Amino acid sequence: MASMEVDYQEEYIRNQRGVELFTCRWLPLLSPPKALVFLCHGYGMECSGFMRGCGMRLAVAGYGVFGIDYEGHGRSMGARCYIKKFDHIVADCDRFFKSICGHEEYRDKCRFLYGESMGGAVALRLHRKDPTFWDGAVLVAPMCKISEKVKPHPVVVNLLTRVEEIIPKWKIVPTKDVIDSAFKDPVKREKIRSNKLIYQDKPRLKTALELLRTSMDLEDSLNEVRLPFFVLHGEADTVTDPEISRALHVHAGSIDKTMKLYPGMWHGLTSGEPDDNIEVVFTDIIRWLDERSTKHWCPQMPNEAPLLSSVDNSSVKMHGRNGGFRCGWRRGRTRMHHQNSAM
Repeated sequence: MASMEVDYQEEYIRNQRGVELFTCRWLPLLSPPKALVFLCHGYGMECSGFMRGCGMRLAVAGYGVFGIDYEGHGRSMGARCYIKKFDHIVADCDRFFKSICGHEEYRDKCRFLYGESMGGAVALRLHRKDPTFWDGAVLVAPMCKISEKVKPHPVVVNLLTRVEEIIPKWKIVPTKDVIDSAFKDPVKREKIRSNKLIYQDKPRLKTALELLRTSMDLEDSLNEVRLPFFVLHGEADTVTDPEISRALHVHAGSIDKTMKLYPGMWHGLTSGEPDDNIEVVFTDIIRWLDERSTKHWCPQMPNEAPLLSSVDNSSVKMHGRNGGFRCGWRRGRTRMHHQNSAM
């Protein structure tokens, strides 16, 4: 990656609860960004280090990329990895991301959400909060459903719920080493483990329950997902089951929805695989974004039929156009029709 082609910036902001949050951005130096991509990182993760490779790759491809460390995560203030309310994360991201979109030079740019793991849940909740605002989402091994293999018994959930307000920050939830399970390449795995900004302790009780409730809530409302999305999942993922992405693809109400499963790949598709695998994944992501970031792509209205549906052994695709006006010709401007190409 050519770092000389990218301008990296950092800034601290305050959320509406007065907590200082870290934000960062990667911008192409040689031309204005073709579109905007907003990063939603995973549980315990952070943007400036862990997601640097993602930000760099997308910026080199011509995108303006913006990240925020959630409260209690990375370089932001707050109790470490304590999620009192998942809605707080969604509200903070919504406020920061929209402040960027409101800049004069960005108002006519396509705006995409990019969520990894728990960040996929953040992205889907941002879409629910404002269903027509976002032009699409890239969802990497998203947390939007609890796998039947690990779903806790309702009696257990009930017992934990009774004490969550008494001991909300207690690190009493047993869990296996997620880093060992998520990242295949041993060198990359140890580099991630050495990142002190990544939370590597046991989950706090209230945090675990908030993630459970959020996942179950999303699972019950997958049909409300309407924006164009590309969901990616490693078939050998043991952290979030690939059935989760299959369920999203099947039940989402989006007209333009694409799913791709990667044989043999683990949870950390974009950061924990061998270099060749990571290259394949980002090539797919950038291709999907490129097809939806130009003035030639314009969406159809919700009652129009999908333009193209195709299935192959490596991915499942349903291509059409989403239910708003296309980027660069926002609401109220002339709408033109142009057929998408299949990925």
